[in-house]
Order: sequence, then structure tokens, then C-alpha cells
Amino acid sequence: MRTLVTGGIRSGKSARAEQLLAHLPATYLATGPVTEDDPAWTERVRHHRERRPSTWTTVESTDVPAVLADATGPVLLDELGTWVSHHLGEVGAWGDEAGTTWRAAWTDRVDALLTAVAGFDHELVVVSGEVGFSLVSEYASGRLFADELGRLNQAVAARCHRVELVVAGCPLTVKDAR
Repeated sequence: MRTLVTGGIRSGKSARAEQLLAHLPATYLATGPVTEDDPAWTERVRHHRERRPSTWTTVESTDVPAVLADATGPVLLDELGTWVSHHLGEVGAWGDEAGTTWRAAWTDRVDALLTAVAGFDHELVVVSGEVGFSLVSEYASGRLFADELGRLNQAVAARCHRVELVVAGCPLTVKDAR
């Protein structure tokens, strides 16, 4: 079964995703690297690590298709927003938001991620920020990020059996096709 858990910043989406797999030995796939120059981010990561069951394995990688291909059991993928940000940077989208030089490489990466999600044979819980509730950014890079994450969320949701929206720590089922 594949589940997408989405919600706003600090909505409780990661904690909810962890609850869904807490009873299983799982792989926690973290797509956001820890950097020493951002103490607030480091603190967020520390809280996430402390919540995880000791039976889980943590993999920090932005190569989601490779990690899913190697996984032999349940995976919690946390989080698509950091994956989008990283890969848009790698393909050269930042600073060229309106350009098309990076679009083909971006599409290839998205397609590979979606194929990996759809073909995953074990329990999979994907966490992603919901961008549809916020203002449209005045900055091109902010609009690009929201557009691409919103499109990716829709595509992942289409490949998931279940979608939950977390609001104030409360999960709401918005799709259940089990």
C-alpha cells in the first residue's frame, strides 16, 4: 500500500507518517541533508531522529528511485519538498525559472521518481508539504517551487492508494482506494 501524507508547515504530517509505520521495521528515507550552517534545520532533524523507532534504518539521499529499488521492506519517504528543491537546483532551474534549458532533465527526474513510487512492492508512506493553502510568491523561484511541488503532489497522489491531509495534528482522509 502507498500513502501520501500532506499538510502545511508544522501540521504534524511527519509524525502522522511515522505513526503509520511505527509497528514495522522500516527505512526512513530523508531527502533533506543536515548542514552545519543552519542550526534551526539541524534542530528539526534532531527532533525527527528522536521520534523514530530504534528498529528503523535511516538513509539520507535525494536519489529516491535508487533507495526504493534497494529497499526490502517498508519505507517512509520524508519529504518531497526538499527533494524538489534539491533537484531543481541540480538541473539549473534556480535563476532560470522561466527558461526551458532545465525542463527535460527535471521531467526525467520526476518521471523516475513516479515510476519508483508506482512500482514499489512494499508499504510506502510519502510525506509532502501542501502548497495549495499559501499565497502565490512574489518571487519567480517561489512560484516555480510551489508549481512543481504541487504538480508532483498530484502525480504522487494519483499513484497512492491513500492520501491523508494533516491539519493541526489531525489526519483527514481525502482518498482511500484500498
